[in-house]
Amino acid sequence: MSEPASLEWEHISAARARLVGRVRRTPVLTSASLDTLSGAHLFFKCEMFQNAGAFKARGATNAIFALEDTRARHGVVTHSSGNHAAALARAAALRGIAAHVVMPRNAARAKRAAAERYGARIQLCEPTLADRERAAEELRAATGATLVHPYDDLQVMAGQATAAVELLEEVGALDLLLCPVGGGGLLGGSAVAAHTLQPALRVFGAEPAGADDAARSLRAGHILPSEHPQTIADGLRSSLGVRPFAVIRRCVSDIVTVSDVEIIAAMRELWEILKVLAEPSAAVPYAAVRAGRVPARGARVGIILSGGNLDLERLPWQA
Repeated sequence: MSEPASLEWEHISAARARLVGRVRRTPVLTSASLDTLSGAHLFFKCEMFQNAGAFKARGATNAIFALEDTRARHGVVTHSSGNHAAALARAAALRGIAAHVVMPRNAARAKRAAAERYGARIQLCEPTLADRERAAEELRAATGATLVHPYDDLQVMAGQATAAVELLEEVGALDLLLCPVGGGGLLGGSAVAAHTLQPALRVFGAEPAGADDAARSLRAGHILPSEHPQTIADGLRSSLGVRPFAVIRRCVSDIVTVSDVEIIAAMRELWEILKVLAEPSAAVPYAAVRAGRVPARGARVGIILSGGNLDLERLPWQA
């Protein structure tokens, strides 16, 4: 199956059918204490309980099982700081094909180990987007594998959108939906799902202040690449993708930013009160609520906690 021209509800619906039995329906958790602290009614979609520990399993699995057999037999290739790498390797193993993964040398050890456990053939590169893309293209040319981009791929976006669909089905009407934004696949996919199922729902992205290319791009009306991101949220250091940005411009109300100090405080609060271990990228939307960056007071707010893969020996509040 070829990539659709633009992301539509029919592609998300097809992804839902394709993912049955291949990814988990993750729980939605609530906390009266966190509601009191935030002044809002919060519903947390907990993707740290997803296969491979992050929402990325949805998009990678959908993209791989949408491939025609003639393309799939040569395997798949990607570049990733971690979660997409593990998700792609897992999905490739389910389909019985090879997964070639380019990872930056500074990738979190836990994320590299997860990709290796699922059988990824890993090649390390320097921690720049240009080096990642160059190495992935070289692997694609050498192996004949199909590139499955971590976010700038409409089949990937359609798969990521299923997390928001499940959340809205379970909790009903919401006023706000918040997602972290790095490359924009989760935010873009969630925005299409939200506007289809609940047209009045306002969708917000949240990102680190030290990697604020999505917020700057939305205000400028064109993509401003992330050149030197500095943030603890390693999953959000990538530049915004072209396909996600087209959706974000149309469907997202705003993108707000939070500091690393606020991200760490949010991680600790989620651990101590909600009892879930959110990786830094996953804690960003909740940090935005706690910092008052979105109009959440008194509202029903859905938050996608995108994953829980981090080095347990280096929990940031222990530094």
